[in-house]
Amino acid sequence: MKQTAVKQTVARQATAKKPPEKKTGTEMPIFTKTADFLGWLVPCSNHFPKLHRHTITRRLMEAALDFQESLLEANFRRGAERLKSLNDADLFLSKVRLYLRLAYDWKWINMGQYEHVGKMVAELGRLLGGWKRVTGMK
Repeated sequence: MKQTAVKQTVARQATAKKPPEKKTGTEMPIFTKTADFLGWLVPCSNHFPKLHRHTITRRLMEAALDFQESLLEANFRRGAERLKSLNDADLFLSKVRLYLRLAYDWKWINMGQYEHVGKMVAELGRLLGGWKRVTGMK
């Protein structure tokens, strides 16, 4: 009898809804948008020609990941060091733009994909520019 009650309790706990995770509000939109961008870019780049996976595709992915790492570094720094990391991120984002333009020119991505990713990168640029302005004022 006790085993049945224990099994029922375990079954109820397993099927019970988990409480929603509390959001702390500390996550800045640029980090979320960057994760969304990388979530789009990685699967898309898997369709690039195999011949160029070790050159152009690798450099595009490195620039995108370096962008994200520079943002992370900036988040842990203050003052002039933060501004340097943000400037580094700006450089990496410019490289991402270059490689995406080449991917479009070479027809590795279509017009719709290019427009979509262009909007994502433009939003990242606006968020980065705002962060740079605020950091430069301190």
